[in-house]
Amino acid sequence: MEPVAARALHIGLTGGIGSGKSTVAALFVAHGATLVDTDAIAREITLPGGAAIAQLKQAFGVGILDADGGLDRTAMRSLAFSDHTARRRLEAILHPLIGAEADRQAGLAAAGTVLFDVPLLAESGHWRDRVARVLVIDCSEATQLARVAQRPGWTEASAGAVIAQQASRAARRACADAVIYNDGLTPAALAAEVAALCGCWGIAH
Repeated sequence: MEPVAARALHIGLTGGIGSGKSTVAALFVAHGATLVDTDAIAREITLPGGAAIAQLKQAFGVGILDADGGLDRTAMRSLAFSDHTARRRLEAILHPLIGAEADRQAGLAAAGTVLFDVPLLAESGHWRDRVARVLVIDCSEATQLARVAQRPGWTEASAGAVIAQQASRAARRACADAVIYNDGLTPAALAAEVAALCGCWGIAH
């Protein structure tokens, strides 16, 4: 996949599940950044009639669809995290579609800052080359587990299974231009860290 044309400052935002990445993304938007959320794109293309549904149905059968014909994310998550081959097939279907839509959305952004929220940036072979800077949101695994277990439909065991499949904290930090350690920070303190980083990177409020 070719890098997006550099007519804006392109930042890749990543972090493990439960790190607080979405909160940080919202803070960047408040500072004027345009958000391209790859998780939101993934959800959109797997809704009933979405761009990925026909390929997913062909690859995995109707058992991974919900009653409305969209992707049953719980069933697919269970399959993907228990079967590496299934996970690779899923990624081979979704990633090109997500990348194309991310390019489209970034192309619509005015000159300024485009923030790509990419949960699997560290695992990807191409996202690091698509952005000028990478920001990693980090926290302890214990904090991740506690936060995710509070979400509907999640337990510490299911959260732990996802964490085990994601890049290690060290691997994420190794690809970072900046790291925010979001463990024990108050909302105000987190907002202050984002504001300071925006100032350092020349992102206007």
